[in-house]
Amino acid sequence: MRRIRRLGPPAVGIAVIFLVWYAVCRMELFNAYVLPPPAKVLDSFRNMWSSGEIFRDVGISLARVLKGFAIAFVLAFILGMLRAVLPAAGPYFEYLVQFFRNVPPLSLIPLLILWCGIGETTKTVIIVLASFFPMYLNIVKGFTGCDRKLLEVGEMFDYSKKETFFKIILPYASADILVGMRIGLGYSWRAIIGAEMVAASTGLGHMILFAQQMSRTDKVIVGILVIGVVGCVTDRIFGLVIGMLLKGNYENGWN
Repeated sequence: MRRIRRLGPPAVGIAVIFLVWYAVCRMELFNAYVLPPPAKVLDSFRNMWSSGEIFRDVGISLARVLKGFAIAFVLAFILGMLRAVLPAAGPYFEYLVQFFRNVPPLSLIPLLILWCGIGETTKTVIIVLASFFPMYLNIVKGFTGCDRKLLEVGEMFDYSKKETFFKIILPYASADILVGMRIGLGYSWRAIIGAEMVAASTGLGHMILFAQQMSRTDKVIVGILVIGVVGCVTDRIFGLVIGMLLKGNYENGWN
């Protein structure tokens, strides 16, 4: 019963959207070319499923996301750790971080194409730029926001700086780090779809753009739905990992 109560409202919301969609198509308020009926979209999804096309594109996009996300996390963790352990080093790169944080990654695609072409490097850089900043800001928040009382306990036990960092600061910051990674993963999906629409010949973004060029609105909608589903699944998996690692001791608003 508890599971039904939890899943009931989302299921009702989704059902209402599909019913409205079906009713609009049934009343022919829009041309079928502009808004195909749910049955046609479902039929296109079945064909893409049976041919393996959808799995190929999802796998390619997922591999790109994971690669760029991993690179972004390593860079964010290193810079965030430097910012916490060596506060004097912050001014040397903090203004650069704030500058690029306000530059939309997709605006750099034309420049990256000129420098790197339309290969994997361009898409990886776009993902890194998109996911780096939320992770970096959360990592810095976790490292610099450590409870002063805990640090005083470390001083009482004569902890070295290394011991203080690994035994007090890092465990305390783990919640913010994991939440920042979860946010960064969502930004990675947003970035890769935009990058694949401009600088790719494979992946979900390219599939949507190619379908639009072929006037296949049904396949465009399939691509949008698949992106949403894959993004939700990866987000929920990450949320479950956070819940297991933190043992439910941290509320992040995604439960």
